[in-house]
Amino acid sequence: MNLDQQREEFKRRRFLAMPLAGTVAWMVIGIGSLFLIPAGLVWLTFIATGCIAYLGIMLSKLTGENFTDKNKPKNTFDTLFFYSVGMSLLVYAIAIPFFMIDYTTLPFTVGILAGLMWLPVSWIIQHWIGLFHAISRTLLLVAVYFLFPDQRFLASAIVVVSIYLITIVVLEKRWKAVNQIKISLS
Repeated sequence: MNLDQQREEFKRRRFLAMPLAGTVAWMVIGIGSLFLIPAGLVWLTFIATGCIAYLGIMLSKLTGENFTDKNKPKNTFDTLFFYSVGMSLLVYAIAIPFFMIDYTTLPFTVGILAGLMWLPVSWIIQHWIGLFHAISRTLLLVAVYFLFPDQRFLASAIVVVSIYLITIVVLEKRWKAVNQIKISLS
């Protein structure tokens, strides 16, 4: 398949596993922020956000996406998607120095930097949801950083989970519409 055909095949996918994984991770952070002392909350944030990709891989089997299916034909956009995920993991290099100065910056920096992967996803699938996700997540995280300095972990988790929930609904509607078109053309 040429790149245009691979992109069309990639666009027909569901894209639920990773946002579901992110939702679970950030919900855990939000709940943890109500009970944990700062050191525990920092560890929880690093562990939960660091596990999103792995949880997404596991959830992909339930959503029908199955990221590890060896029988699926190779698609260049899978590689680009996983590079975007890798980019999100590398941004911890920015988050860690800021966290070491002020631990309350952690959900702010990780929340924004990890959300940047949605920009290339938006381009790949030619849909506005990735732009919405990255931009609204960034703007709202900046707002809660300044508005809720004593509750940054909880407020950031609420923002990220809310954006994920909107994203999941839109992605599911997009997937149904894209595949309805596919079915009617078959």
